[in-house]
Amino acid sequence: MSHRNARLTVHGRRLLVERVRSGRPVAHVAAEMGISRPTAHKWIRRWRLEGDSGLIDRSSRPRRTPHRTAAATEAHVCRLRQKRKLGPARIGPILGLPASTVHRILTRHGL
Repeated sequence: MSHRNARLTVHGRRLLVERVRSGRPVAHVAAEMGISRPTAHKWIRRWRLEGDSGLIDRSSRPRRTPHRTAAATEAHVCRLRQKRKLGPARIGPILGLPASTVHRILTRHGL
């Protein structure tokens, strides 16, 4: 779902595609719709690759997190918190992790 102040909704993106398909330059259509040329090209490219389904809003959530802390390390952080009642500032140096990372792990696990 587009946010309230979005320049382009799904309807606006379809309008953008129709205007460009009619032969008008992307730069001119982008200017009159109040968006940047790269944004207009992005929507045109998505439409060409995926059709109308490419004009629908997508989640901005990452599909993968390659540097996420290992599950074993997260389990170790949780054990230290539960058994020894240590906080992030104390657990971090024990495991060689920043306190901010430990805090994020504890928050994620509800500890």
